[in-house]
Amino acid sequence: MDLSSQTATETVEGWRQPRGEASLSDVHRSITVRTTGPTWRRAAAFIGPGYLVAVGYMDPGNWATSLAGGSKFGYTLLVVALISNIMAVVLQALCARLAIGSGRDLAQACRDAYGKQVSYVLWIMAEVAIIATDLAEVIGTAIGLNLIFGIPLELGVVITALDVFLILYLQKLGFRWVEALIIALLAVIAACFAIQIALADPDWGGVIRGFAPTTEIVTNPDMLYIALGIIGATVMPHNLYLHSGIVQTRAYGESMEHKREALRFATWDSTIALTFALVINASILILAAATFNKVGQTNVEDIAEAHALLAPLLGLSIAPVLFGIALICCGINSSVTATLAGQIVMEGFIQIKLAPWLRRLITRAIAIVPAAAVTIWYGEGGTAKLLILSQVVLSLQLSFAVFPLVFFTASKTKMGALVAPRWLTALAMVIAVVIAVLNLKLIYDFVAS
Repeated sequence: MDLSSQTATETVEGWRQPRGEASLSDVHRSITVRTTGPTWRRAAAFIGPGYLVAVGYMDPGNWATSLAGGSKFGYTLLVVALISNIMAVVLQALCARLAIGSGRDLAQACRDAYGKQVSYVLWIMAEVAIIATDLAEVIGTAIGLNLIFGIPLELGVVITALDVFLILYLQKLGFRWVEALIIALLAVIAACFAIQIALADPDWGGVIRGFAPTTEIVTNPDMLYIALGIIGATVMPHNLYLHSGIVQTRAYGESMEHKREALRFATWDSTIALTFALVINASILILAAATFNKVGQTNVEDIAEAHALLAPLLGLSIAPVLFGIALICCGINSSVTATLAGQIVMEGFIQIKLAPWLRRLITRAIAIVPAAAVTIWYGEGGTAKLLILSQVVLSLQLSFAVFPLVFFTASKTKMGALVAPRWLTALAMVIAVVIAVLNLKLIYDFVAS
């Protein structure tokens, strides 16, 4: 039986109530999955969701920490970006496991596992996280539009709201079109950074050494602080909701064999895509190290400042243009995925029954109105502080998404045969605790400052 036909009268072992409406019901199981043929042809149907998730790991909120790390400490913190990426791979693999094993996204799982009061608290915190996420994306896109086209920040914020109509149009054509847009913009971002790094001519020996662990990261307080910031800003709570929803756009079969294969291919997809995200994040850090750190500019943390310094340091006017284009593409991509995550959160937690276009419009408004108000209030001078604030808010909420994910996937009664192996649960729990501690440290430092 198709999961989308599950009714409210059914009993579901391990859950307080049946799932109800499918995640992203208008595109649920809409992408055909081959059951025969070579492995690569079957796996190809699962390529896409991982890249939407990867967007969240290279959003404008991550740029500030990567720029700061590269400009101040050169290539040393590349290993921190690698560790952050490994954490992300494990958690996103659990998201795919939850979706395929239980037929629920993370929001639905929280609703069906906890009481109403707990669910509503988690829903509000998830909405706050999405607002904070969108704040970073809106600011990043607005800064990019300002740097490239001279568009005022206030107008740039309004322009970023138009992507909701783009999502509506593309999803009307099919969810594959949304994925195609994201992947195309990611290709543009990669090309921009490839050209900039070629112009910067980094020390590749230093780059390789940067991926090796060093005790200096722990012993140097300033380096440790930025390292914590890189890890804390990497794993985004909305990505956990997003991935567990969009994986279910694939029409994989109901047999355990089909589910296991779907889980394997979905994990490949997210792992490869997140490796791509690591390349982009490492590229930002490498670019900062090869340009700013090399000439003694060790305190570059502001995106606009980095943009202004690239041309004189690299000697070509195209460098800051490419930087701005990459920033705009990151902002657009992140706004699209945050909007989809907002839809998954709203529908999953409170089962709101609205037309798809109206649901997305409300979801977008919940995020864009506060983002626009804060951006207009602070103006250009406060954008860097707002990006930091958005990361602190995300840090505060993250554990409320990570721990339920780990608990759900470790439960035999909830997951059945697809319950996470003990070693994976143990690793995920360690990661969850580390992220929680690091994010508490970030929050403490923010309050203390």
